[in-house]
Amino acid sequence: MTQLIDLSVTLKCGDQCVRQPKIEYVTHEKSARRCAVAYGVKPEDFAEGKYAAIEHITLTTHDTTHMDAPYHYYPTAEGKPAKTIDQVPLEWCYSDGVVLSFTHKKRGENISAEEIQTALRKIGYRLKPLDIVLIRTDIYKHHGQKDYADLHPGVSREATLWLIEHGIKVMGIDAWGWDRSLGAMIADLKAGRHGQFWESHYLGKYKEYCHLERLGNLDKIPIPYGFKVAVFPIKIENASGGWVRAVAIFE
Repeated sequence: MTQLIDLSVTLKCGDQCVRQPKIEYVTHEKSARRCAVAYGVKPEDFAEGKYAAIEHITLTTHDTTHMDAPYHYYPTAEGKPAKTIDQVPLEWCYSDGVVLSFTHKKRGENISAEEIQTALRKIGYRLKPLDIVLIRTDIYKHHGQKDYADLHPGVSREATLWLIEHGIKVMGIDAWGWDRSLGAMIADLKAGRHGQFWESHYLGKYKEYCHLERLGNLDKIPIPYGFKVAVFPIKIENASGGWVRAVAIFE
């Protein structure tokens, strides 16, 4: 039997985040009235005065659970035009998953390459090319709260580079962003410490990779490896990112 675990957060109209999404719900009755005008018919011509419910959504491609394409980080990657989300190879988006727990790390802290290696040794796993590495912080439990962007640790440039050099093309985190919390980065920037400002994002100029942000339920995955992960982004022409319904798959 196959078991599926949803690794995505739910998009909600009331999320108090940096960019609050807007969802207009068009009910069956309202849809009938609207479409009656468009079609040149009467609302009562629809069965029981009801027609197809739809929603109008306003949000960016970097809200809710999503994948950042190489183009998000910089116009070029490794000296070539950076891939947009519709150009990300599907082979990158379905592979063996590995969960590394960093729930002990505090907001604003960086996860180092050495800590990544230690976490791998702890679970007895050796990375192979195209594994999908998932960083667990459990900060997803605060998704939708006003301070969500300022609660998490991040993955350092050196750790991200280490993963890339071991063949990892897609990596993800169950928090607002892959880099450190927004407030911590801004505080460092204002203090004159520029090097850590979006350090892992800017690494994408030199090394091609994708990361997933705002995952959820990594704590629900019962084993650290031995499962598949599917993270196919929606195909948006020339876009820097795309929403993902991320799923862990166990046989």
